[in-house]
Amino acid sequence: MEAVSRGAAPPGRRRAALTRAKGRKNPSIRPSSERFRSFLAPRRGRIGVTAYQVRAFRLQGGAQAGSQDSMSSARLTAVLGPTNTGKTHLAVTRMCGHASGMMGFPLRLLAREVYDRVVAIKGAPQVALVTGEEKIVPEGARYWLCTAEAMPADLHPEFLALDEIQLAADPERGHVFTDRLLHRRGTAETMLLGAATMAPLIRRLLPDAYIEERPRFSTLSYAGPKKLSRLPRRAALIAFSADEVYGLAEMLRRQKGGAAVVMGALSPRTRNAQVELYQSGEVDYLVATDAIGMGLNMDIDHVAFAALSKFDGQRQRRLMPAELGQIAGRAGRYQRDGTFGTLVFGEEGGPVLTPEEIAAVEGHEFQSVRKLVWRNARLDWGSVPRLIASLEETSGRDELQRTRRATDEAVLKALAADPIIAGRADTPDRIRLLWDVASLPDYRKTGPQAHARLAGRIYTHRTEGAGTLPKEWVAAELARLDDTQGGIEAISGRIAAARTWTYISQRQDWLADREEWAGRARALEDKLSDALHERLTQRFVDRRTSLLMRDLAGNAMQLPVEIEAGGEVVVGGQAIGTLTGFRFRADPAARAGEKKRLIAAAERHLPREYAQRVASLSKAPDAEFELTLSGTLPARILWRGARVARLTPGRDALSPALTLDRALGGLEPHERERVGARLGEWLASQIEGRLKPLATIADAAGRDDVSAASRGLSVQLMGALGVLARGDAAALLATMEDADRRLLRRAGVVIGVTHLFVPALLRPEPTRWRLALWALARGLDRLPDLPPPGLTSVPAEGGVPPGFYETAGFGVFGGRAVRLDMVERLAQAMHKARKGGAPFVPDANWQHMLGLGTEDFAQLMRGLGYRSAKVGEASGFAWKGRGRPRGRAERAPRVNPDSPFAALAQLTRRGESR
Repeated sequence: MEAVSRGAAPPGRRRAALTRAKGRKNPSIRPSSERFRSFLAPRRGRIGVTAYQVRAFRLQGGAQAGSQDSMSSARLTAVLGPTNTGKTHLAVTRMCGHASGMMGFPLRLLAREVYDRVVAIKGAPQVALVTGEEKIVPEGARYWLCTAEAMPADLHPEFLALDEIQLAADPERGHVFTDRLLHRRGTAETMLLGAATMAPLIRRLLPDAYIEERPRFSTLSYAGPKKLSRLPRRAALIAFSADEVYGLAEMLRRQKGGAAVVMGALSPRTRNAQVELYQSGEVDYLVATDAIGMGLNMDIDHVAFAALSKFDGQRQRRLMPAELGQIAGRAGRYQRDGTFGTLVFGEEGGPVLTPEEIAAVEGHEFQSVRKLVWRNARLDWGSVPRLIASLEETSGRDELQRTRRATDEAVLKALAADPIIAGRADTPDRIRLLWDVASLPDYRKTGPQAHARLAGRIYTHRTEGAGTLPKEWVAAELARLDDTQGGIEAISGRIAAARTWTYISQRQDWLADREEWAGRARALEDKLSDALHERLTQRFVDRRTSLLMRDLAGNAMQLPVEIEAGGEVVVGGQAIGTLTGFRFRADPAARAGEKKRLIAAAERHLPREYAQRVASLSKAPDAEFELTLSGTLPARILWRGARVARLTPGRDALSPALTLDRALGGLEPHERERVGARLGEWLASQIEGRLKPLATIADAAGRDDVSAASRGLSVQLMGALGVLARGDAAALLATMEDADRRLLRRAGVVIGVTHLFVPALLRPEPTRWRLALWALARGLDRLPDLPPPGLTSVPAEGGVPPGFYETAGFGVFGGRAVRLDMVERLAQAMHKARKGGAPFVPDANWQHMLGLGTEDFAQLMRGLGYRSAKVGEASGFAWKGRGRPRGRAERAPRVNPDSPFAALAQLTRRGESR
């Protein structure tokens, strides 16, 4: 069809095409006149063999273009050939060259497609569309596009064409095409379009017809069997039942992102929408029945047969080679070659084409059509039995066999069996009406008997009262169908019923206010068709996967990328996951195979966003970073709430290193360096700021006038990150002078009864940092929950790492861990409350303030150096300080001579002795 739209082919290309076609030429197709062939010979190099030469040849014989003198003198041309030969476009071009014209098509879909094209050429006021379910007839219309059944019999245009004439052999509709082929003519020119297999019958039935062969513009070749995963893009899969179609579409949705669906059972509007879904490139695959083989022009590169047999209404049979060729011929468009093959289903295998079938499809050589389906067009309206008898008449010719599977005849016989209906069909007009009602298409596919019940009710209403259908009944039927809820099957059933009423509304005099009902029926059909398209798309199209498949194929490089406020990543309008910091997470609802595609899409489209985030991080203020310490270790550094690095051991506890998070592994090396440098700066500033008292201690320890004991104790405190058990420092405390103690106090160190600590470091934030560094230095992989801020004591859980509570600023006494600053306050209060070694009763408020039970408080008092004692008979127990044994100095604990602190003390003594 594209040959004319793209201009005449160059002479060399045209001759080459004819040469290629010559080898596979059907021997039954040849020009009917040698004189005609000689007339065309000198013109072949200019515009090729087309119907234009037919016109010129006729004009030389004296015929006048557009003459109305006799249809018998009109040109009759059969343009035959395989798919993709430009037959239909040639006919459209020829029709537009006449003053009036009409074309008959097998499908309402094709009639509408060509109608739109002719409207673009001639303008809407000159073009009419007539189908069983739609009529657009401007006053004075000169060009008529119709379905074959709806071609007006009272019009005699100059040009008339019938498309897909091989359908004259169809058991159900063939008699309509046969009638048009034999009896409908244009006054100036008639063109029959179809498969080359019709040539022998055309020659016998229409001996005056000139048969023009048109070679295929492109090559159609066998590509072998293919698995679904190996199916090339722009492919059509062919099945022959709704279940098979839906199953294949579901498999394609999972693996390839989805498919469009085309079946004969779909309404024209739904089929159009599904075709557009495919044509637009939103999906790259199409699943269809053999309905695809009837003139649908789409960009298909490969046709894969998922089955090679179908139920033809009577039996399950294998497709004929000509049927295979008609379907496979949808592959390739204009001069782009196409391929065909079969679909393999894993280890189960798949259908197999025979070498003979492959050769026939590749060479377009099929068995000629031998018989056409025929029905007597001269009907007897004398009575219903006579009408039935006239329908059952035979043609008397072997080439024309009577139709035996027509639904309308079966419905007529069912209606005639009803005595009430038969009694009303008592005049020729009422018999004609009965036949019109019986011819109502069975869109619902309910079968002749069920369909006859609807037809009988219609006939009953038409033969009583005003002779029109009651508006209450029609309104109720349309209202019943006005429901877009339910699945594909439910909506498809409503559409079929709605199409019935659309057809009824187009019949003359069947309805009062026909225009109104036609509009309502059409609106309902459109509404249901749109709902069906939506359901098909929802079920069989994963727009995101489809987009990603095209993206990975390199066909979506310019897709826009958006990062929404919540971090959702949207590529080409489809959400693929979330981006938190530099970490992309694929949609958790995606299947395993799909997640790989989502990650691949992120890798393609997010580098620019990553670069922008690196620039933002390198300039970010300290407030945008934080250290997180919960559960699994090591501690991590967050930027704007997203992980960017983790702490790793360094040369000591106060000098940790950091490692960038794996999410940053996809950055360029220089980008990683920028991020690492900024995080290193922040980490150093935080340790220095949060743990500043430790720096003060280090400065004090570095003074020249500091004793060795003070220096050693400062080193221990720094190693313990500001909290040191008094027992661990006893050796050094025993040798310290008052000046050393004052120096430590000025540095913020409290030398408590149980621990040495820095109160400023017990605040929540410094404590988090100290715990993080402490756990990192000890190689811990988990950390218990941190004590909540503000509590004076917490339960002392078992199994915690040794030193955890001390580092957190708590001392363990019995079953409770008590905050060290509170322990020290209690010790001072007890010291003031007691009088020498006499027993005393502690203030009961202390027990409640510390949140301790009686036994836990007793453990704490014992830890402070007190023991229980009786105070009177009624006062219960009180506390008495154990004190220091009289006459004995506090003896320093034994020091390990090999410890670094012992060596430091020895060096100090040597210096002092000098």
